[in-house]
Amino acid sequence: MSQAVLERFRRVVPAVDHCSLRLVHEEHDLLTVRRDVLQPVRRTVDRGAMITVHHAGGVGYGATCDLSEAGLRHAAEQARAWAAYSAGRAVVDFSALAMPAAGGRWACPVERSVSGRSLVDLVGVLQDASRRLHPDERIVDWTASLWSTRSRTTLATADGAVVEQELELLSPDASVVASHGGEVQRRSWGGGRGASQQGGLEILDDLDFGAVVDRIPIEALQLLSAPDCPSGNMHLLLAPSQMMLQIHESVGHPLELDRILGDERNYAGTSFVTMDMFGSYRYGSELLNITFDPTVPREFASYGFDDEGAVAERQHLIRRGVLERPLGGSISQARAGLSGVANARAQSWNRPPIDRMANLNLEPGDSSLEQLIARVERGVFMRTNCSWSIDDSRNKFQFGCELGRIIEDGELKGLVRNPNYRGISATFWRSLVGIGDRSTVGVFGTPFCGKGEPNQIIRVGHASPAALFEAVEVFGGAS
Repeated sequence: MSQAVLERFRRVVPAVDHCSLRLVHEEHDLLTVRRDVLQPVRRTVDRGAMITVHHAGGVGYGATCDLSEAGLRHAAEQARAWAAYSAGRAVVDFSALAMPAAGGRWACPVERSVSGRSLVDLVGVLQDASRRLHPDERIVDWTASLWSTRSRTTLATADGAVVEQELELLSPDASVVASHGGEVQRRSWGGGRGASQQGGLEILDDLDFGAVVDRIPIEALQLLSAPDCPSGNMHLLLAPSQMMLQIHESVGHPLELDRILGDERNYAGTSFVTMDMFGSYRYGSELLNITFDPTVPREFASYGFDDEGAVAERQHLIRRGVLERPLGGSISQARAGLSGVANARAQSWNRPPIDRMANLNLEPGDSSLEQLIARVERGVFMRTNCSWSIDDSRNKFQFGCELGRIIEDGELKGLVRNPNYRGISATFWRSLVGIGDRSTVGVFGTPFCGKGEPNQIIRVGHASPAALFEAVEVFGGAS
């Protein structure tokens, strides 16, 4: 199918400075068992193409799900017309841009494709998990789910470059709600599809899905009688399941170059980061090393090329605490005069690429989890995000977690419920005093990162070790 569409595209290419086609085919299957009852099975197939035109300094897009020659011709005409309208009014001279021209193929590794298992088998896995999630009548709601995606993308330029990419993704989920005596507590796997990775059913084995569904109801029941989290300034040890959210909100979004340039100000806000900070600003302590790395096998947002065709490479955004480069694709780099990364990404065929996170990771250090805990006289170890709030400049934040454990005199103590903390991005990362080694690293991802007008929901990945911060404002749900 893709070859036939490419041939049609080449027959309808208009006489312009630059023209490209991005063809996307995605299949989604969602299976959910709630309270031991199979919910309606959902399957969607989404296929279409976006034609992009740069001409006379302007840019235009034309999207269509009609992949016939007539449909593609109409989309190309629309794109050229919009390019003419925007000529002289665009944020940059698009005709002067040297767009990526690499070709190639990339596919994520898959050992056991979901498509190779019958629906009966997959439902059976979830039904077994559902029964194990309900060991006690105080568990009043419980859910097990598998969301699988198969994606094929072809990007072609009028001058003959072709990029083909193929992904298979799995977003498993499990959650319980416990209630007793007026107290309600929730435990989940990664805070809502946080265990998302690339690959097939081997992900369930690698992440020990069976142990997860046995553990989280027990923790939810224990939280019902746990004391509230203490309040005060103290050490904060964050597990990878919470570091995912911390990195995402207070590093990822502030470093998006189109946001820094003002593109998101009317919708998702701006950033406390300014253009003059790159190369000199101390974002965090010397322990802070953040990389943009779409090349990590199995991480949720890995790819070989972005949606403009730029080759994906591992790059440091922050090195030893100093801010080096933004999350900006080819167009934003030209606008800002800054080096960026291959992160121009689109939700689907009917959206243009914009600056997005992909895999944004905190590099590990050399401390074991036990060594991090041993350094703490008084603090809280928090896992799994359950609430988040951050201001329009992605600076002042307040986050809550599902579960906490007290640390006293270098030892891990009992559970506390409703743990929260707050801080300011511009200073929080400077309080980083300990980084876990590779044995503490967790690889997480989310399908739900929203941004852009019109809105785009996209997949991102975050890998992180455990991380220790000092003098953080911690408080409980009753505070």
